[in-house]
Amino acid sequence: MGALHDGHASLIRRARQELGDGGHVVVSVYVNPTQFNDATDFEMYPSTRESDVKMAEDAGADAVVFPRSDELYPQGVPKRSEPVDYGTLTGHWEASHRAGHFDGVVAVVRALFRLVEPARAYFGEKDWQQLAVISELVRREFPGLNVVPVATVREPDGLAMSSRNTRIAPRDRDAAALLYGALRAVAEAGGTKEVVDQQTELLCSQGWEVEYLAVVDAVTLEDAVDPARSRRVVAAGFCGGVRLIDNLRVSG
Repeated sequence: MGALHDGHASLIRRARQELGDGGHVVVSVYVNPTQFNDATDFEMYPSTRESDVKMAEDAGADAVVFPRSDELYPQGVPKRSEPVDYGTLTGHWEASHRAGHFDGVVAVVRALFRLVEPARAYFGEKDWQQLAVISELVRREFPGLNVVPVATVREPDGLAMSSRNTRIAPRDRDAAALLYGALRAVAEAGGTKEVVDQQTELLCSQGWEVEYLAVVDAVTLEDAVDPARSRRVVAAGFCGGVRLIDNLRVSG
């Protein structure tokens, strides 16, 4: 959605590396209004078109596309996209706090896939639930498309790179970095409820408004009950008025 940073660039570099000179790497930049349940958040979302193009080109993109809303929404941008029901994937966690968010994600990604007809689509692991939703969309509607997950790129203090980080006030920067510490503590402890509760309390004591901090099945995003399956610790909350999300793989 623009305001590209090195996390986005890592997706482009990965695509360029895997495709070599035999494929075209296309980057789409579009701030999708139907993904925002808060109009103020949409209006404040950063736009840096010129630097986005340069970063994408430097990372190896062949083209940077800025779709128009009438191309993606020929009938006009709806107030709400058509509801999508992928069970827990679109019903819990982010969906519980951002009404209609994944409806918008599915609508715009479906439209982009139909326009571009890619062979591969690269998405970052930072938005783990979004990655799971898109993977389910592809499984149902685009059987020839391969979704490639790319590891989260982090700042030196562990904060996951995000376009929203530019909105974090200097006085809140140290507190923002505590989210990564909380995730690591939970992940390294094997995802125990005791550590989840401890880390939630710690974040709240440092000014965080925690929406959720939970250990989930990495595929279904249901509450993790089988330690033999792959698990993730997922989190979201507000730090200094800026909403941040992150996740890590749980050890063991």
